[in-house]
Amino acid sequence: MCGQCEFRTAKKSVLSRHMRTHTVEKPYKCDQCDYSAANRSTLDRHLTKHTGEKPYMCGECGYRAARKYHLSQHMRTHTGEKPYKCDQCDYSAARKADVDSHIAAKHTVEKPYMCGECGYRAVKKSTLSRHMRTHTGIKPYKCDQCNYSTAQKSNLSQHMRNHSGEKPYKCNQCDYTTAWKSNLNHHVKTHTGEKPYMCGECGYSTAKKSHLTEHVRIHTGEKPYKC
Repeated sequence: MCGQCEFRTAKKSVLSRHMRTHTVEKPYKCDQCDYSAANRSTLDRHLTKHTGEKPYMCGECGYRAARKYHLSQHMRTHTGEKPYKCDQCDYSAARKADVDSHIAAKHTVEKPYMCGECGYRAVKKSTLSRHMRTHTGIKPYKCDQCNYSTAQKSNLSQHMRNHSGEKPYKCNQCDYTTAWKSNLNHHVKTHTGEKPYMCGECGYSTAKKSHLTEHVRIHTGEKPYKC
């Protein structure tokens, strides 16, 4: 038994590893950077950042991950599982981080981080840092296969599907697949018949906002494309 908490184990080696959570001892050191860890298994996971090894593969689309829990999160894009739920509304998500961000943005009033350029406020410092790139133009996330760069890591992840051909979003009513969730949302409307975008001049309605924009030019006479 641990003398500092109620942790119990039958093995002395397991207790020794556990005690490092109290002593902050990190004897396992990376030979390629300054990282150190309390457990060998944690160091092994870290080393995949240097080797690029991704042993966990999705059987649906070929997606690969360095960590098993990343693959588990990815699989939810196929199953639609959203186990993490907001305790203040009906919102649910596949990742806990998404629920945390939702609660901070929708249910937390306090936004202590403010942009000195435009007055934008954020709940998280990291969110403000991302916002500041709209002013500085910094795009730190770069594609290693083309010249594309972006201010947000999530945009780079989406862009990489152009190279990999990955299409994780699948329609549950037909064989349609796509790399983009927004495309799937548009596609689903072909099954439901939903047409939320309506012309105020003649009552024309459509499933896509871009189609409405094109239609409205019939009334305005706008011809933006020149030879």
